[in-house]
Amino acid sequence: MKLYYTPGVCSQAVHIALSEIGADFTLEKVDLATKTTESGEDFSKINPLGYVPALELDGGEVLLEAPAILQYLADMKPESKLAPAAGTMERVKLQQHLNFTASELHKSFGPFFAEVKPEGAARDQAMTKLQRRFDALEALLADGRDYAMGETFTVADTYMFVVASWSGIIGLDLAPWPNVQKFVARVADRPRVQDVLKREGLLN
Repeated sequence: MKLYYTPGVCSQAVHIALSEIGADFTLEKVDLATKTTESGEDFSKINPLGYVPALELDGGEVLLEAPAILQYLADMKPESKLAPAAGTMERVKLQQHLNFTASELHKSFGPFFAEVKPEGAARDQAMTKLQRRFDALEALLADGRDYAMGETFTVADTYMFVVASWSGIIGLDLAPWPNVQKFVARVADRPRVQDVLKREGLLN
């Protein structure tokens, strides 16, 4: 398999999942500004929408959208326990967490990464919305669980970790959400997450 990625963005969640299941894969870095891969490919031919992740399978088929790719990878190796079995209520809860991260937490960071950043009242409004999403994540973790699903690390955590980590990029202190802060540190300390951060050039 080949993962088209950009360091530090949501493709990192897929990179972590690939590492956690011990998959055989290669990496192809994408310049999102020019839509060009490091080997000179036109990335828009891989994903016409121009964003990562994209996962090229052995047969040449390309999967898009982080939540879908994450579930696919978890199901490739059920013994990894990165996702509960299909058809169970726990599986529905996993999908709930993935969709929350994609449609609420990830999306709420959007204004801060736009070419034209919000200012004044618009920035305050965007920040309030983002903070409320962190309130929801803090409430999920408030019972002392280590991960989104409880004590078992799943693909929901790979995505939540990456997106929550963007708080540092925009200067949002996670201190008001201590359980989120501990969660981010806990996931970051996982050996395979450390390996991914190093491969993406985000750790020395």
